[in-house]
Amino acid sequence: MNADAGYDQPTPRPSRRWLRRLLLLASGLVVTAVLLAALAGSLVGAPSGTATLTFEEPRSAARLVAEPDHIFDRYSAPAPSPTVAPTIEPPLGSTPFQLVIPSIGVDATVNTFGLDSDFVPEVPRNGQEVAWYDWSSEPGTGSNAVLAGHVTWSGAGVFYDLDQLSDGDQILLRSADGAELSYTVEENILVDPDDPSALGSMAPTDDDTITVITCGGTYSPTGGQFGGEYSDRRIVRARLSQVTPAPGAVVAAN
Repeated sequence: MNADAGYDQPTPRPSRRWLRRLLLLASGLVVTAVLLAALAGSLVGAPSGTATLTFEEPRSAARLVAEPDHIFDRYSAPAPSPTVAPTIEPPLGSTPFQLVIPSIGVDATVNTFGLDSDFVPEVPRNGQEVAWYDWSSEPGTGSNAVLAGHVTWSGAGVFYDLDQLSDGDQILLRSADGAELSYTVEENILVDPDDPSALGSMAPTDDDTITVITCGGTYSPTGGQFGGEYSDRRIVRARLSQVTPAPGAVVAAN
């Protein structure tokens, strides 16, 4: 007969090793709760003058190489973006407007052009038209306005005598309502169109400038749409020297 019959078996006691693990787990949960509470307070925001949690920026290998003297600096938020300057209203309004160069007898209409399907600047459609390129600054708005015209077109083109301009000569841009921008010539040069640095003449500038471009150098008959091509490009650079508002225009105070 089994001596244990009719009696409940005693419940075995948990091992002391497991008891220690439970205690460690419980204490870990308490510490975690404290840290979470502190972190929550820092996310909500602490009153001025009270301490908040700070974190070290991760010390990446790239930063160790690039900034060896700052590897122990505390993380700081990025600097705020610079304030965007207000947009300047173009003094001449939209095209067309007139380009006048008194010293060489130019008085031509300027129209808006852009890039063709190959991302090459479009050219004027006749020998007396001048292009203003819409990927450049509008005249009078603080940077580089790029203009272009033909030197020849079945005879003399609008910029046939552009090579005669000298430093100090005036280039005028006039709107239909009488506003006028006066530019003073500062440079008249020939550049190789295959020289990549020549593209810099069309880049934005820090001051109000116009860049006038036409063909120059030696002409070689090649057939095609224009009958030939020139070896160089002539570039005239002029800086804004005077702004004359349209008659009756209200000028904003500075």
